[in-house]
Amino acid sequence: MDDGKPTGPQAKWWSRPAEGRPSRSGPENRKPETQAPENQVPEDQAPEGREVQPSLPSGPPLHEPDEYSTPPYGGPGPWAPAPPVQRPTPAHGTPVPPQAAPLPPQPSPVDPQAAPVPPQSSPQPPHPAPVPPQGAPEQPPYATTHGAGGPGEQRSPSSQWGQYDPWGAPGQPLTQAGPPAGTEPGNRKNRRGGAFAGVLLLTLVASGIGGGVGAYIERTGGLTTVELPQASHDNGDRAPESVAGIAASALPSVVTLHVSGTAESGTGTGFVLDARGHILTNNHVVAPAGSSGDITVTFSSGETAAAELVGKDSGYDLAVVRVKGVSGLKPLPLGNSDNVRVGDPVVAIGAPFDLSNTVTSGIISAKQRPITAGGEKGDGSDISYVDALQTDAPINPGNSGGPLVDTQAHVIGINSAIRAADSGKGTERGGQSGSIGLGFAIPINQGKRVAEELINTGGATHPVIGVTLDMKYTGDGAKVGEKGPEDGPAVTKDGPAAKAGIRSGDVITEVRGQRVHSGEELIVKIRAHRPGDRLELRLTRGGKELSVTLTLGSASGT
Repeated sequence: MDDGKPTGPQAKWWSRPAEGRPSRSGPENRKPETQAPENQVPEDQAPEGREVQPSLPSGPPLHEPDEYSTPPYGGPGPWAPAPPVQRPTPAHGTPVPPQAAPLPPQPSPVDPQAAPVPPQSSPQPPHPAPVPPQGAPEQPPYATTHGAGGPGEQRSPSSQWGQYDPWGAPGQPLTQAGPPAGTEPGNRKNRRGGAFAGVLLLTLVASGIGGGVGAYIERTGGLTTVELPQASHDNGDRAPESVAGIAASALPSVVTLHVSGTAESGTGTGFVLDARGHILTNNHVVAPAGSSGDITVTFSSGETAAAELVGKDSGYDLAVVRVKGVSGLKPLPLGNSDNVRVGDPVVAIGAPFDLSNTVTSGIISAKQRPITAGGEKGDGSDISYVDALQTDAPINPGNSGGPLVDTQAHVIGINSAIRAADSGKGTERGGQSGSIGLGFAIPINQGKRVAEELINTGGATHPVIGVTLDMKYTGDGAKVGEKGPEDGPAVTKDGPAAKAGIRSGDVITEVRGQRVHSGEELIVKIRAHRPGDRLELRLTRGGKELSVTLTLGSASGT
């Protein structure tokens, strides 16, 4: 670049500042050539005193028009306006500090003819921007001008842009100045009133909570006391067929017997048969009393009474005692053991190990289970033969003589024996071994017949067939012996077996279609019937099978 004077063709501006606006120039006072406006007056017709602009050359432009008015050669030219300052909009009710007054424009030092701007003591409210005249180029809100011989002056932004809110509602003033800080008396009063109401409400709520907590502490005994939830009381009613309902119905009729004799004592259970005071129990329960011992009966209510022996039978292991001077007795209804089915629910009541009014429950595990119990004397006089009901209801020593009842609280059996796990010798009566789920009860049909005989006659009768069995026979079935008592015949003369044609050495295998495997089983099957009943027997003789029919005889029990 040379000294700044044009020596060749100069670049032409396709846009220039509006008339009356100082143009950009370098440090030297040179005026760039600009395009004449369309209404330019020729030089010869210009009025006197008016500067005539030189005409521009005709022809096509050297360059395409620049819509951004940017100088093509990087020289000084008009600048794009600076973007408006976006100030954050204060939240509602927040006081806005007053804006600082803009500095008044100062005249350029190189333009002494510029009119001085009077000072302003305070900022004036914003005015709408003046509309530029038609045909004049639009002026940006920010403009930087240069004088004709030095650095120019920079205009201050308009006041409306200083507080411009781009999110304000259309049509509203650009500036919404709020009152100065601390000048909101109405809002301050409202806030004070609202704060007072909030404090009052909080005080009332805290008082209510404190009173409730205090009442709770007083009622429960303190915050450290644990109070657990609990169900409310009911009336105690239970369904009659439930275990609780059965127990409630049967317990008033069940008693505990305490027996003492000269040599031993024991405890057992019984139940009331009638209002006259007759109580049914096991023979082995009252046996320790002998002929002169004492028998005491304790009812479920806790009352006690002395009892006397009415009758007993060791073969059936049953006995009847009677209490006197006791009123209001409740007999326990008797059921029918022939109606019992395997799996039926049952409840056992007794005094195991002298724990009165003990209730256990289970089912019928089996029927017609042939068992023998007793035999402590060694002569066989105390052996009982029972075609028993088997149950898994827990039965222990002291339960003997107690009732086994069904879901209607009817007696279907008399608890008499258990299978002890430690003996391995079969069924025991009165042992000290606990229940292993193998309990046996005398069917009530048999117990009813025997109890009636004991009450009416003082003794019981046994059905018999009139033979002596070989109890040492190990084969299948019951074998008739070779000799009877005192070397007499094994088949009683004119007895039921002799009349039916049974001989010594015959092996009886079935009674009424039920298989018999031993002599004990044959006795159990026969004693399950009454004297006078007709029985059909099957037997083997010399390898041949025979069938005979006989009528059961009767013998006195002991």
